[in-house]
Amino acid sequence: MFSAKGGVTVVQRLIGWLAVFALIAGLVLDLGATWLIVEVALGTIFGAIILLRIIAAAFSRLTLPASPEPLPDRELETITYLVPLKDEANIVASLIEAIGRIDYPRNKLDVKLLIEADDHRTMAAAVAADPPSWFEILPVPPGEPRTKPKALNYGLHFARGSIIAILDAEDHPAKDQARVAAAALKQGGPDLAVVQAPLVIHNGRDGWLARQFEIEYAIHFALWLPLLARLGIPLPLGGTSNYFRRDWLEKAGGWDAWNVTEDADIGLRLARFGGRSATITPPTHEEAPARMTPWLHQRTRWMKGHLQTWLVLTRQPFKAARGMGWAAFLATQLTFGGALLASIMHLPLFAFIIYSAATITFETWHAVLFGVGYSSVIVAAFFAKARHANAWTLLTVPAYWILLSLAMLRALIHMKQWPTLWEKTPHGKPSLPVSPARQVVVTPAQHGDNVIQLEFQFDDLDRADGKPRR
Repeated sequence: MFSAKGGVTVVQRLIGWLAVFALIAGLVLDLGATWLIVEVALGTIFGAIILLRIIAAAFSRLTLPASPEPLPDRELETITYLVPLKDEANIVASLIEAIGRIDYPRNKLDVKLLIEADDHRTMAAAVAADPPSWFEILPVPPGEPRTKPKALNYGLHFARGSIIAILDAEDHPAKDQARVAAAALKQGGPDLAVVQAPLVIHNGRDGWLARQFEIEYAIHFALWLPLLARLGIPLPLGGTSNYFRRDWLEKAGGWDAWNVTEDADIGLRLARFGGRSATITPPTHEEAPARMTPWLHQRTRWMKGHLQTWLVLTRQPFKAARGMGWAAFLATQLTFGGALLASIMHLPLFAFIIYSAATITFETWHAVLFGVGYSSVIVAAFFAKARHANAWTLLTVPAYWILLSLAMLRALIHMKQWPTLWEKTPHGKPSLPVSPARQVVVTPAQHGDNVIQLEFQFDDLDRADGKPRR
């Protein structure tokens, strides 16, 4: 009942169809009254979300985030970084270098590079990068589902740390992030299960989509999640840079291998077991998709996984509410469920606005709600300090909302046809410069059943004579 593997239950299907039939019957029997009820319900939900967004912006200015007291090295716990990798041969060296800049005692760092066993190029590139001894390359056995959470569960068996952290291939965490996370977990009380570091998009100059993504991330991680944490509302965690207490993670059963947004799922499931989530301030720099196809594939996966997470949460609503508390459960329905509803409704609402404007049936409160909602995003982007949020990007935010609806439509199709399909997001634009001293060209060749021959070419570009040494 905690896994997305079972899909939609019979009871959920029945309730869904009853809601559809009730809406159709209401529209047939009394169009005006039913339409008014729908308008008021949607207006109330979106109005509450807009109000929370405004409060989050004000909250970010009125209160400074508290920083935990730094811990001496002897009091720091061992951290295991689980880093799932697939088709990342071009940036694995950059990743290893970025992790190597983390300020943390080396004898208390344990990094597991979780590479799919049949991904020979990434495996070879990881070996060629010659990581330090506190790195371990773990081939993840093949088998369904081929998802990130399955790799994470596999890596958890080999982890040495009492703190489990997640990084993605393109991540460049702040130097002090690990120390702050360890201190926050130690000083946060026994019910603090996880802390989330903010994710910051570094390639906003790469185009309109990347800038919209940057605004979205800035608001979500700098304003929204800190407010939810302060209010005690469960956090739908980001997919990386979260630091778990291992005992809490194991108590919640690890990650759901059948959910394609295991991050949001584990955040809500920890709350059902009584665990609390918090945020810290040292960021991780990430790369946003700058082209439509990678963006659509990634966002489809996210929408599909969020739908899976919401369906799991509502399979046993009374049990879930008792676990996380009724206030937190209802707040989650508003924040997490409301975000899903908004993604579904963006396109129909814009069509309704255009129709209303064309037929001069636009009501004043519709315009006010849209104007306040749009303005709240602009204000939130300003307070969240989205660096590349220029005037054109802010002006065209509603166009981005329409794209979210298209991704949601695609996600609904995938939910039915390919529930565990993981459409890979390509990476390859490191956020920080990588030393040019070593460039590696790897050519794998298969010999026999289980022997891999690797040919390495090392170019030292900083030789005095300017000639590479091969």
